[in-house]
Amino acid sequence: MSQTPAASSTTPPNTATHAIQGRYQPLEQVTKPNLTTAELAFYSNMAEQTWRVKACYDTAPAFLRPLRVFGRLAWPTSGAKKLLGVAA
Repeated sequence: MSQTPAASSTTPPNTATHAIQGRYQPLEQVTKPNLTTAELAFYSNMAEQTWRVKACYDTAPAFLRPLRVFGRLAWPTSGAKKLLGVAA
């Protein structure tokens, strides 16, 4: 009778989740002044397009209004930390 091996601690984590988590450091450790839309979407667990719409219609909180740099949005890191309740 053949037995299937039980899951052990050497089983790799879900590859997709691990790759995404490895791309971004915890928000508490981010020291750069601005975040990209993709980074803000990751940290807030909201779609990138949601943040683009907020920028377009100017409905983001005042402390999180993005800068527009050559057609790109730069979201203030301090505002993201404030919005998400992360110690600065």
